[in-house]
Amino acid sequence: MSFESLGLQPALLRALAALGYETPTPVQAEAVPLILAGRDLLAGSQTGTGKTAAFTLPLLQRLFPAGQRPASATARVRALVLTPTRELAVQIHESVRAYGKHLPLKSAQVFGGVGMQPQVQALRAGVDVLIATPGRLIDHLQQRTVDLRGIDTLVLDEADRMLDMGFLPALKKILAALPKERQTLLFSATYADEIKQLAAQFLRDPAEIQIARQNSVVDTIAHRIFPVDSERKRDLLVEVLRDDSRRQVLVFARTKHGSDRLAKQLCAAGFRADAIHGNKSQNARQRALNDFKAGRVTVLVATDIAARGLDIEQLPMVVNYDLPNVPEDYVHRIGRTGRNGATGLALSLVSRDEEEQLHGILKLLKTELETITIPGFEPRQPVRTSLPSPRAPKAAHRPHGNGASAQAPSQRPRRRRGGGGARPAAPSARS
Repeated sequence: MSFESLGLQPALLRALAALGYETPTPVQAEAVPLILAGRDLLAGSQTGTGKTAAFTLPLLQRLFPAGQRPASATARVRALVLTPTRELAVQIHESVRAYGKHLPLKSAQVFGGVGMQPQVQALRAGVDVLIATPGRLIDHLQQRTVDLRGIDTLVLDEADRMLDMGFLPALKKILAALPKERQTLLFSATYADEIKQLAAQFLRDPAEIQIARQNSVVDTIAHRIFPVDSERKRDLLVEVLRDDSRRQVLVFARTKHGSDRLAKQLCAAGFRADAIHGNKSQNARQRALNDFKAGRVTVLVATDIAARGLDIEQLPMVVNYDLPNVPEDYVHRIGRTGRNGATGLALSLVSRDEEEQLHGILKLLKTELETITIPGFEPRQPVRTSLPSPRAPKAAHRPHGNGASAQAPSQRPRRRRGGGGARPAAPSARS
């Protein structure tokens, strides 16, 4: 299958060819024809499978059907993409501009953490596609600096994360300002019941696609667990990173303060490290991300919210310095590596007090992960890195016999080893 076979126009095909994209990913192959046909869409697809191109390409074609702006087009915003974080908004905006390079496209992005006036000026100049975070868009609606009455297409991207972050009230306010007659596209990394409820409220007879099974991870990622005492995690991380200090690594920490502290400790150990989290200004966050992409920083320490939407091609390794409290966040985290057929490595430093979180992840993935104990870093108390085997039921009491009831011996959890494989894939659209 090719992008041309999906029915995309020459202007979009030229942009894709210049980017080196040859083969649509599965979500693109299924979503593009449905969106071009005008259907509402509920799409479940794991991170890194090409969701951004899946909605951007047909959206641009519907806005510019002959490669030109239709005479009937209004000066109002014609398409709105809502996304949970600033970083993801920037990434989507970059993709929209890249795919629409040969179209008379006007696009803008609005998000918090920066001044509103430049955004106001961009909106006044006229916008075809607006990429926004819910909170800042509400600010513009309240100040009447944006008009959403001309929206033809609404995209809710990373909808599961927007719900996790408490944006449902903001989403309802925004949708109340939109025309009822519109196309609505909802994309989500997970396909939970809450997402189906959201779709039932906002979508009309949507087509449904689900590329990967619920909460699955790509099979090009190798998972490894390193048991360690919590106070020795930093030393173990340094040991692991020194195996190849030139390799780009995204490290997840639980708190903003912990991210800053760990980044400073890694710098003191000789690594080029920086931190990215919600307390940093947008300029500081973007500078750290740019430095990471350019290789000036090789270790980026991030919290979950700040890292959502980071688009870094060929990221070889992700490290869970702290395990997430919510098992589904493990899937989001490691989705930063192993993208589009590339091989990836997901390492987790697990202490005794994180067994509950680890077992939640194992139950979600329905598999056990490779466990490696590094000599010199053995935890003082064993860390159970496998789910306990179910105990056999007690035998029924037999009234006749020796009076003893049989019971299966308790089974101690066993460690197992096993890693993910890797398969090469043809070049494809990466965002």
